[in-house]
Amino acid sequence: MSGPAMQGPARQGPPPGPPQGPPPQNPWLGQYPPQRFPPQHQKKSPGAIIGIALGAVTVLVLGIVAIVALNRPSQGANATGYQNPPAPAPTSAFELPPNNGSSSTASSAPTESSEPSSTGPQKILKLADHPILQDPNAGLQNRVCDLPTWQSTQSRAEAFFTAASKCLDAAWGPFLQAYDLPFTPPALHFPTGPSFETACGTIQVGIATAAYYCEDNLYVPFAGLQTDQYGNNPGVYLALFAHEYGHHVQEVAGIMDAAWQKIYAAGQNSPEGLEMSRRKELQAQCFSGMFLGAHVDQGGTITRDMYNKAWNDQETRGDNTSHSHDHGTNAHYAYWWRQGAKANRIADCNTFAAPSSLVS
Repeated sequence: MSGPAMQGPARQGPPPGPPQGPPPQNPWLGQYPPQRFPPQHQKKSPGAIIGIALGAVTVLVLGIVAIVALNRPSQGANATGYQNPPAPAPTSAFELPPNNGSSSTASSAPTESSEPSSTGPQKILKLADHPILQDPNAGLQNRVCDLPTWQSTQSRAEAFFTAASKCLDAAWGPFLQAYDLPFTPPALHFPTGPSFETACGTIQVGIATAAYYCEDNLYVPFAGLQTDQYGNNPGVYLALFAHEYGHHVQEVAGIMDAAWQKIYAAGQNSPEGLEMSRRKELQAQCFSGMFLGAHVDQGGTITRDMYNKAWNDQETRGDNTSHSHDHGTNAHYAYWWRQGAKANRIADCNTFAAPSSLVS
């Protein structure tokens, strides 16, 4: 369940820049069902009983019609309270092409059923057809996020990521709770040794482990951040951290469990298992882009410069750099991060419905 590594040398020469238009707007329009109150009962005269009986029959018929209508699928309403008009896509010579693949590729989008129902919110073990991925207008609320100034020291990095985790909680918590999912913030850890223990095993700190997520725990070893290479570029570190937090979003939603079921069934190193791993990782990339896109230029400390550097940095990461096959090519690593950043729409992050050509 580990996330991306701070991999390889920085790209040589200036990479293409991101769109310079306004950030994607996504105001939270809260919607609640109207309150209904019980009628006041009054004594009726015998002469009104027949009329009441006829009226009751009429009300019963109309009630049945209303129930049928209310149970029909909504054609645009967002039950979560996150409905809003789509933001215009930024225009730029460097904007990546849209996803032209079919969203109904059943063979590349396996799904699982929900967990058994019980009291309280429950995870939903689904992939492409997970409820959070269905509304084309659903995204994160635009919010102000204030972070301390980045300095490449252990203590200041811890302060930066601790504050960032609070912003991520405030962004993703209400979103997931609106879908009746069991949100709790992840526990944050800052290992200082050459390795650290997790429920997923012993993890060695190095360039392959800048940050790591496992079972509701997010680990950020300062020694793995490669600050000697990336310097004082908080946008780069924030995007990395938001990717790992994206795995927590998957965990809370049930997407993580559903994906690992498929990976284990196919074999972790099989072509099918590696592709499922890439879909999982590339969705976390998209969730990271959503977070920065929702918070840039909102009056806090997530600036356009941070956003731009995070945008450009994504092209330096991925399987081409790490020589692995479980995270996605550098081009797809950048593509999916930008999918989330450009319009802040979670339906754009449905990597499990994407064709294999976009998750290679």
